[in-house]
Amino acid sequence: MDTEFLCRFLLWSLAVNYTLLLAWFFAFAFARDVIHRLHGLWFRFSDETFDLIHYVGMLAYKIGILLFNLAPLIALWLMRKGG
Repeated sequence: MDTEFLCRFLLWSLAVNYTLLLAWFFAFAFARDVIHRLHGLWFRFSDETFDLIHYVGMLAYKIGILLFNLAPLIALWLMRKGG
């Protein structure tokens, strides 16, 4: 595969994933009660557990973005600069 294509793909993937992460954060920050009521229809969580689940979920998603999008993108950029 062409490294230019991979760089573009990883850059777009990074942008899409960070957009989703930011949308999740803003939805949680500004519509937390609505989301909690909606999830409360299926699951019984305390407020602390609900917050913890979303915080850990956002953290895991961000780590996934860094490991699977940003790190390979930086490695490809460094390879292109050095080679």
